[in-house]
Amino acid sequence: MAPLLLQLAALGAALVAAALILISFVAFITATEMPQLHRHEEEKFFLNVRGQREALPSIQDSPTKQLSVVVPSYNEEKRLPVMMDEALGYLEDRQKQDPTFTYEVIIVDDGSKDQTSKVAFKYCQKYGSDKVRVITLVKNRGKGGAIRMGVFSSRGKKILMADADGATKFPDIEKLEKGLNDLQPWPDQMAIACGSRAHLEKESIAQRSYFRTLLMYGFHFLVWFLCVKGIRDTQCGFKLLTREAASRTFSSLHIERWF
Repeated sequence: MAPLLLQLAALGAALVAAALILISFVAFITATEMPQLHRHEEEKFFLNVRGQREALPSIQDSPTKQLSVVVPSYNEEKRLPVMMDEALGYLEDRQKQDPTFTYEVIIVDDGSKDQTSKVAFKYCQKYGSDKVRVITLVKNRGKGGAIRMGVFSSRGKKILMADADGATKFPDIEKLEKGLNDLQPWPDQMAIACGSRAHLEKESIAQRSYFRTLLMYGFHFLVWFLCVKGIRDTQCGFKLLTREAASRTFSSLHIERWF
């Protein structure tokens, strides 16, 4: 029985990998020119604590903060508070210990159908719009598009991507900072440090169905085969970029739905 299950699992993984390769090939041959970033008029502003509109800055401006945290959010009214409480608690404590440390958190509401923007704005009211800003997109763009909007509106020398579900402990940013510093000297001031949950893979597999596990391995194989071979967990939403690397990376983004 066991050998038969192994054969079926191998066949399933091969079929998934073949399907993903076919999809990628079709996407490649049908790809169009790089889309221009379109911003609706409402997406060029954020609301300050008084509820007044202020123009968003640009990634092309000189940085005025040490760290920008970009949080893409879609229907995250329930999970966002847990992540924000942990993140802002850490950032505030760090600023108390080092008054020269400055930060901002940018929540990008990706066209949510719930109260994500309203929940996020409460943190703006509590901490001030210099520290917490909410960008509400007119329509859902996808995670890549939401992150790009946040990155292009950031003021930090370094820019951190963090998921709204709090899948990664926020204090682990210190590990990313160490990884980024270890890459110095940075060519053209560009460097990226990627978080990884690969060491938790066995635990996560135990909680998944066999079908989802097969999909996971098929996707990992495709990414390894066609794209990135040196990073085990490309899908971890915890990534730290220098401002220059963020500008170059997101200016080259071809699609908005996936990231």
